[in-house]
Amino acid sequence: LSTSWVWVLGGRAVDRFGKGVRTAPRDALIADSTAKERRGRAYGLHRALDTAGAVVGVGLAYYFLTAYRGDYKAVFLYSLIPAALGVAVLSLARETRAVRAAASGRPLSFNWSALPARLKAFLAVVLLFTLGNSSNQFLLLRAKNLGFPPASVLLLYMAYNVIYALFSYPAGRLSDRIGRKTLLVAGYIFYGLVYFGFALIREASHLWPLFAAYGLYIAFTEGVQKALMADLAPVELRATLIGLHATFVGIGLFPASFLAGILWDAFGAPAPFYFGGAMGLLAALGLWMFI
Repeated sequence: LSTSWVWVLGGRAVDRFGKGVRTAPRDALIADSTAKERRGRAYGLHRALDTAGAVVGVGLAYYFLTAYRGDYKAVFLYSLIPAALGVAVLSLARETRAVRAAASGRPLSFNWSALPARLKAFLAVVLLFTLGNSSNQFLLLRAKNLGFPPASVLLLYMAYNVIYALFSYPAGRLSDRIGRKTLLVAGYIFYGLVYFGFALIREASHLWPLFAAYGLYIAFTEGVQKALMADLAPVELRATLIGLHATFVGIGLFPASFLAGILWDAFGAPAPFYFGGAMGLLAALGLWMFI
């Protein structure tokens, strides 16, 4: 229905607002519904199912774009159907018992200075990493920069999502066994190497393994990072701190993409990927030393 970029920007802002509102309560529900020793696989299962839906969605988008000859309006209108079904299914969900502040019934209070040092250090590392983790749109722009047509770029993104979905649950299980910090450090290092690959690549055909590797990185970090945050947060403040974690990520993402755009325009397409790779390695070092 949009007739100008202003409507698109407004719609995107509303979409991001909705994500911000839903993310913390959803992740807190997952944490409250699972034991600590099984929390990694719970978040991994959530990411696997969420991404499996993305795989189907990208496949359908590719079909409609080719069937309707680039009619983006038709694609967005059809996307309303699964969104409405998701809201209907959510209405059937039931919460676990609420966590109460204290026997006295006093309201919960939040004090940054009173938070555990490891938790504050973790949030700082997350912010540092996010500053180098620009929007995935830059990966798609890199593919287009190397000669991929728009419809084929969708297939690259679908391949990334397939790997992400397949490995999210095994990664969560592995974090329950060997520890989340170890796995997350490895994931940040892998991210850095993958981003260096995007910077160095010269042949478009090499994008396929790189997008697959990027899917592997995110499978081994996103759910694990959420599980580690839930582990570090005091139970009575878990939802608040999960929301704070999402806030730190959001604070970092905007300047990350803005800076990536500046680097791209000023120094060429590889520049934002060199920067992102370096930040990933720096975040891995910070996580290993301070968490």
